[in-house]
Amino acid sequence: MIDRNFLFRIVENWPAKVLSVALALILFVFHRMSTMATRPLSVPLVVETSSTLVPASAYPQNVRIQLRGEDDGIKSIAENDIEAYVDLSRHETKGTYRAPVQIRKKGSALDVEPLEISVNPLEVSIQLDQKISKTLQVTADVRGKVASGFDMVSHSISPQEIIVSGPMGILENLLEIRTDPIDLDGRRTDFNVEVNIAKEYPFLALRGNGIALFHGLVRPSVPVRNIEGIPIVFDGLDPRFEADSGGRMGSVRIEGGQFELDDFVPDWDLLSVDCSAVSQPGIYTLPVTVRLPDGIFLIRGEPEELGITVFPREEDIPPEEGSF
Repeated sequence: MIDRNFLFRIVENWPAKVLSVALALILFVFHRMSTMATRPLSVPLVVETSSTLVPASAYPQNVRIQLRGEDDGIKSIAENDIEAYVDLSRHETKGTYRAPVQIRKKGSALDVEPLEISVNPLEVSIQLDQKISKTLQVTADVRGKVASGFDMVSHSISPQEIIVSGPMGILENLLEIRTDPIDLDGRRTDFNVEVNIAKEYPFLALRGNGIALFHGLVRPSVPVRNIEGIPIVFDGLDPRFEADSGGRMGSVRIEGGQFELDDFVPDWDLLSVDCSAVSQPGIYTLPVTVRLPDGIFLIRGEPEELGITVFPREEDIPPEEGSF
């Protein structure tokens, strides 16, 4: 049996006792809060979707997190122990959806108590579209110029194609995907460089490691010269005939040493047509021959063939008797 005096002592002045207990609790909580520290973090935002949909619009790639707890406890939490995510996996049709940003604790964060976590923004709006895959051509984004006196005569890139997955509305209209810029400035020799394949849209996913190998072939420049308006002569034409090309003129693009090109004076038969096989009047298409001295080389000559009309040469007709 409980002693009545004991019960009387407990309930005696009970308002004051309750107030004392409440005050003690308040002081305890205040002390606990005053000893808690805060720590800001920025963590990646993960968007979880069904296997048939992908994000198709820009959204925050990172969100701001604030940890609140005992100083030693929150300092022990690594950044990858806090994961921010948006769960859109229940949606099966494309559209724009708004969802809260949620927090998932991992690793050392699971053992820290007390721990308060706040996030900013609280929710995000994301457009989802049908997911497709497509093979795109990889194009090198070459910028600048090699050193003076040199030319990049050819280049190659590997891989030449890559499989990309992403939203249908964007990917279906793409034919190529470019690399990050490749700087040519000052280069004098052949070179290889690894370069990232640029993702122009953050919601495209590349198959593989997303790196291409670019190879450039650099050679000393070769001086060139263009000559226009060159007459085309008829070589070996039977004296019984005349030929007409309609006044067609030719041109050449040549290369060689700078001094040789500067001093070069074209001969009268630089461009010619071999007519030695023509035995009767008619219309012929014959190849054009280019004659160049040693040390000068032909890059391109035009025309490569020439159409001519061959007709009998007019004889000198003696005047009729009695005429003046």
